[in-house]
Amino acid sequence: MRTAYLDHAATTPMVPEAVAAMVAELSRVGNASSLHAAGRRTRRVVEESRETIACALGARPSEVVFTAGGTEADNLAIKGLFWARRRPRVLLSSIEHHAALDPAHWLADHQAAQVELLPVDAQGRVRPETLRAAIGDDVALVSVMWANNEIGTVQPIHELAAIAHEAGVPFHTDAVQAVAQLDVDFTASGVDAMTISGHKVGGPMGVGALLLARGVDPVPVLHGGGQERDVRSGTLDAPAIAGFATAVQLAVERRAALAARLTELRDLLIAKVRAAVPDVVVNGDLDERLPGNAHFTFPGCEGDALLMLLDAKGVECSTGSACSAGVAQPSHVLLAMGQDGAQARGSLRFSLGHTSTREDVERVGEVIGGVVERARRAGLS
Repeated sequence: MRTAYLDHAATTPMVPEAVAAMVAELSRVGNASSLHAAGRRTRRVVEESRETIACALGARPSEVVFTAGGTEADNLAIKGLFWARRRPRVLLSSIEHHAALDPAHWLADHQAAQVELLPVDAQGRVRPETLRAAIGDDVALVSVMWANNEIGTVQPIHELAAIAHEAGVPFHTDAVQAVAQLDVDFTASGVDAMTISGHKVGGPMGVGALLLARGVDPVPVLHGGGQERDVRSGTLDAPAIAGFATAVQLAVERRAALAARLTELRDLLIAKVRAAVPDVVVNGDLDERLPGNAHFTFPGCEGDALLMLLDAKGVECSTGSACSAGVAQPSHVLLAMGQDGAQARGSLRFSLGHTSTREDVERVGEVIGGVVERARRAGLS
């Protein structure tokens, strides 16, 4: 039985070109901070990769700060800008990834930050007027993700960043899900800080970047050699960075074609699920959403049961819900959108990527009706 992998929002397979770029560097020695020939060669790899990423995303090379992934980049942006600004309030959307929410809540618990979660509408969007009503000169930073990892809704980032700038407040966005599928331009967007991650664009795990505009200088979270603009210390992983840069460049070059193909597959997937399960609810904005995202609520079902039943049928997807201490919790994203706990627990996310095929979608259509029927019977027993 062929497996239909539909969890690209969690991680997407590396593209062959990124694998080749990374493997080529793995066989070579050199620390990018060393002054001898091997170190200089490694430094060249890092700096050329920095230039590649900057060019692909509309940034200056000096604005690309390498990290060990998206979570570190979010922590650096949120904690670092809070410490640098010395203002009490932190504004985040109520549907942020935990890589952004948890650092903010840590600041509240340990640094007396006043964390305020901006409400969203029923489609999961932060309305510009909501931010305008909340912002003030006592705000340290605003953080709103470019596109939501669960429901796929795309935020009005340009408008939100402009409102933050009117108030003189730095604006951070987690663009981890956006880069491979949307037109992301760092400078044109007006944001001050932007998180990206390697393994969401066809690159390796364990590498990412925080793009920081000139004059935006967060206090470091890690202290040591100060390798990256004195805001991020640690020996640079040149092989991972080479693979990351290759993946970003190719993702941007191929984005238009990929987005068109994924939109067609996503719409087919939604149609097939609706045909098999007429009372299914599609979550998120139906128009302003990631091309590869389809998120459903199945009334009368538990998402975990659906997940395992689909897995047994060769379909791999996600509930999109967080887990705390081994106990499944309703998705905070769906709760913020107004769903109750039962609805939020009965949801699944199907996310498509560069290896997705029509056969993957057809497989879902073949099995979803029977899986939902079985899950409902189990819920009634």
